[in-house]
Amino acid sequence: MVDRLWTPWRMAYIKGEERHASCIFCDFPSQEEQNDEANLIVARGGLSFVILNKFPYNTGHVMVAPYRHTAEWETLTPEELAEIGRWSQMIMEALKETMGPQGFNVGVNQGIPAGAGIADHVHLHVVPRWGGDTNFMTTVGDTKVLPEALETTYGKLKPLL
Repeated sequence: MVDRLWTPWRMAYIKGEERHASCIFCDFPSQEEQNDEANLIVARGGLSFVILNKFPYNTGHVMVAPYRHTAEWETLTPEELAEIGRWSQMIMEALKETMGPQGFNVGVNQGIPAGAGIADHVHLHVVPRWGGDTNFMTTVGDTKVLPEALETTYGKLKPLL
Protein backbone atom coordinates (compact mmCIF):
# COMPACT_ATOMS: atom_id res chain seq x y z
CA MET A 1 0.00 0.00 0.00
CA VAL A 2 1.30 3.46 -0.89
CA ASP A 3 0.80 6.33 1.53
CA ARG A 4 -0.12 9.65 -0.02
CA LEU A 5 1.22 12.91 1.31
CA TRP A 6 -0.96 15.79 0.25
CA THR A 7 0.40 19.30 -0.04
CA PRO A 8 -2.31 20.92 -2.16
CA TRP A 9 -1.21 24.43 -1.21
CA ARG A 10 2.07 23.87 -3.12
CA MET A 11 0.36 23.77 -6.53
CA ALA A 12 -0.55 27.46 -6.31
CA TYR A 13 3.14 28.22 -5.78
CA ILE A 14 4.33 25.87 -8.53
CA LYS A 15 1.92 27.41 -11.03
CA GLY A 16 2.74 30.92 -9.86
CA GLU A 17 -0.87 31.64 -8.90
CA GLU A 18 0.12 32.93 -5.48
CA ARG A 19 2.76 35.32 -6.73
CA HIS A 20 1.60 38.87 -6.38
CA ALA A 21 2.01 41.53 -9.02
CA SER A 22 2.73 43.96 -6.21
CA CYS A 23 5.07 43.48 -3.26
CA ILE A 24 3.67 41.44 -0.36
CA PHE A 25 6.38 42.88 1.90
CA CYS A 26 4.87 46.32 1.25
CA ASP A 27 1.19 45.41 0.85
CA PHE A 28 0.67 43.10 3.82
CA PRO A 29 2.11 45.30 6.58
CA SER A 30 0.33 48.36 5.16
CA GLN A 31 -3.01 46.69 5.94
CA GLU A 32 -4.70 46.98 9.32
CA GLU A 33 -3.18 44.85 12.08
CA GLN A 34 -6.46 42.93 12.29
CA ASN A 35 -5.36 41.30 9.00
CA ASP A 36 -2.03 40.12 10.44
CA GLU A 37 -3.15 36.55 11.05
CA ALA A 38 -4.54 36.18 7.50
CA ASN A 39 -1.32 37.72 6.15
CA LEU A 40 0.81 35.54 8.48
CA ILE A 41 2.50 38.55 10.11
CA VAL A 42 3.50 37.36 13.58
CA ALA A 43 5.20 40.53 14.83
CA ARG A 44 5.70 44.18 13.93
CA GLY A 45 8.47 46.54 14.91
CA GLY A 46 9.18 50.17 14.16
CA LEU A 47 11.29 49.48 11.04
CA SER A 48 10.65 45.83 10.18
CA PHE A 49 8.25 42.94 10.68
CA VAL A 50 8.19 39.14 10.95
CA ILE A 51 6.10 37.01 8.60
CA LEU A 52 5.69 33.27 8.18
CA ASN A 53 6.75 31.97 4.79
CA LYS A 54 3.58 30.74 3.05
CA PHE A 55 5.71 28.25 1.12
CA PRO A 56 8.16 27.19 3.86
CA TYR A 57 11.35 25.20 3.45
CA ASN A 58 10.58 23.73 6.86
CA THR A 59 7.96 24.10 9.58
CA GLY A 60 8.54 27.39 11.41
CA HIS A 61 10.24 29.13 8.46
CA VAL A 62 9.88 32.88 8.98
CA MET A 63 11.15 35.96 7.20
CA VAL A 64 12.08 39.36 8.58
CA ALA A 65 11.64 42.28 6.19
CA PRO A 66 12.09 46.02 6.50
CA TYR A 67 8.98 48.10 5.85
CA ARG A 68 11.05 50.18 3.45
CA HIS A 69 11.03 48.78 -0.08
CA THR A 70 14.62 48.06 -1.08
CA ALA A 71 16.14 45.17 -2.99
CA GLU A 72 19.64 45.12 -1.52
CA TRP A 73 20.86 44.23 1.95
CA GLU A 74 23.67 46.76 1.76
CA THR A 75 21.14 49.61 1.37
CA LEU A 76 19.58 48.92 4.78
CA THR A 77 20.24 51.54 7.42
CA PRO A 78 22.15 50.64 10.59
CA GLU A 79 18.86 50.99 12.50
CA GLU A 80 17.03 48.62 10.14
CA LEU A 81 19.87 46.10 10.37
CA ALA A 82 19.85 46.29 14.17
CA GLU A 83 16.11 45.70 14.40
CA ILE A 84 16.20 42.84 11.88
CA GLY A 85 19.06 41.30 13.88
CA ARG A 86 17.09 41.59 17.12
CA TRP A 87 14.07 39.98 15.46
CA SER A 88 16.20 37.08 14.22
CA GLN A 89 17.41 36.43 17.79
CA MET A 90 13.89 36.61 19.22
CA ILE A 91 12.57 34.32 16.48
CA MET A 92 15.25 31.73 17.18
CA GLU A 93 14.44 31.85 20.90
CA ALA A 94 10.69 31.52 20.20
CA LEU A 95 11.24 28.63 17.81
CA LYS A 96 13.49 26.86 20.34
CA GLU A 97 10.81 27.26 23.01
CA THR A 98 7.90 26.13 20.84
CA MET A 99 9.42 23.58 18.47
CA GLY A 100 12.84 22.60 19.80
CA PRO A 101 14.88 22.74 16.59
CA GLN A 102 18.44 21.46 16.71
CA GLY A 103 19.81 24.15 14.40
CA PHE A 104 18.94 27.01 12.06
CA ASN A 105 19.64 28.29 8.59
CA VAL A 106 19.67 32.09 8.57
CA GLY A 107 20.29 34.03 5.40
CA VAL A 108 19.40 36.39 2.61
CA ASN A 109 18.82 35.37 -0.99
CA GLN A 110 19.59 38.64 -2.77
CA GLY A 111 18.65 38.64 -6.43
CA ILE A 112 17.00 36.02 -8.61
CA PRO A 113 20.27 34.16 -9.37
CA ALA A 114 20.74 33.74 -5.59
CA GLY A 115 17.29 32.18 -5.23
CA ALA A 116 15.19 35.17 -4.19
CA GLY A 117 11.51 34.47 -4.82
CA ILE A 118 10.73 38.14 -4.19
CA ALA A 119 13.83 39.89 -5.46
CA ASP A 120 12.60 43.48 -5.21
CA HIS A 121 12.28 43.56 -1.42
CA VAL A 122 15.16 42.19 0.64
CA HIS A 123 14.28 39.89 3.54
CA LEU A 124 16.05 37.61 6.00
CA HIS A 125 15.07 33.93 6.24
CA VAL A 126 15.17 32.05 9.54
CA VAL A 127 14.62 28.33 8.99
CA PRO A 128 14.58 25.91 11.94
CA ARG A 129 16.31 22.57 11.31
CA TRP A 130 16.19 19.13 12.88
CA GLY A 131 18.46 16.16 12.34
CA GLY A 132 16.88 14.05 9.62
CA ASP A 133 14.51 16.76 8.38
CA THR A 134 15.72 16.10 4.85
CA ASN A 135 14.94 12.72 3.43
CA PHE A 136 14.20 10.89 0.20
CA MET A 137 10.99 12.89 -0.34
CA THR A 138 12.93 16.07 -0.98
CA THR A 139 15.65 14.58 -3.14
CA VAL A 140 13.77 11.87 -5.04
CA GLY A 141 10.14 12.90 -4.87
CA ASP A 142 10.69 16.69 -5.14
CA THR A 143 8.21 17.00 -2.27
CA LYS A 144 8.65 18.60 1.12
CA VAL A 145 6.76 17.11 4.05
CA LEU A 146 5.72 19.68 6.64
CA PRO A 147 4.32 18.18 9.84
CA GLU A 148 2.44 21.27 10.98
CA ALA A 149 -0.12 23.65 9.43
CA LEU A 150 0.81 27.33 9.08
CA GLU A 151 -2.07 28.31 11.38
CA THR A 152 -0.67 26.12 14.16
CA THR A 153 2.82 27.58 13.75
CA TYR A 154 1.34 31.10 13.78
CA GLY A 155 -0.48 30.32 17.03
CA LYS A 156 2.75 29.14 18.65
CA LEU A 157 4.93 32.07 17.61
CA LYS A 158 2.53 35.04 17.83
CA PRO A 159 2.35 35.12 21.65
CA LEU A 160 6.13 34.97 22.00
CA LEU A 161 6.90 37.80 19.58
